[in-house]
Amino acid sequence: MPTNTADEGWPDLPGDTALTIHVPEADALVHTPSRAHITLLYPFLPLERITPEADDCLRALFAATPQLALTFPEVHRWPGVLFLPPAQADPLRALTKAIRTLWPEAVPYRGIFGDEGLDPHLTLASGAGTDDIPETEFTGALPLHARVESVRLIVTDGAGTGWRDIRSYPLGRPGY
Repeated sequence: MPTNTADEGWPDLPGDTALTIHVPEADALVHTPSRAHITLLYPFLPLERITPEADDCLRALFAATPQLALTFPEVHRWPGVLFLPPAQADPLRALTKAIRTLWPEAVPYRGIFGDEGLDPHLTLASGAGTDDIPETEFTGALPLHARVESVRLIVTDGAGTGWRDIRSYPLGRPGY
């Protein structure tokens, strides 16, 4: 999840929300303050715009989406970032696209990485010193397998105190 420093291009604003997938199988590998997760869409809608109607729409979308089995076979690197790309990225891209179809104003990462945002990934480490971390520190835990059963709506106060869960939407449970 993005940090709170404006010089990185995406200061978290009070009430910013994100739709994420928690990957507890990778929590022990992550060298950031956040839990292990894949971001589907950040920022989503400001918290005050998550109306009961929007909530119902999200619930229906995720209930109609099958649960996912993900495999993370290898570590990749961008400058200042170590991450795990899921081998099964297409279902995650499709889910983000479905969310964006319903809320086209929710542009990933405020458009910094283009209209499509970033490829699905699980950040292991980011920021100062990350380029010095050897990829081999993580390879003994790979391939990592995870079962995705829900999507979480999270929110920040924008003050650097982290993110907190608002709701969890089960996947693959029509009528929920």
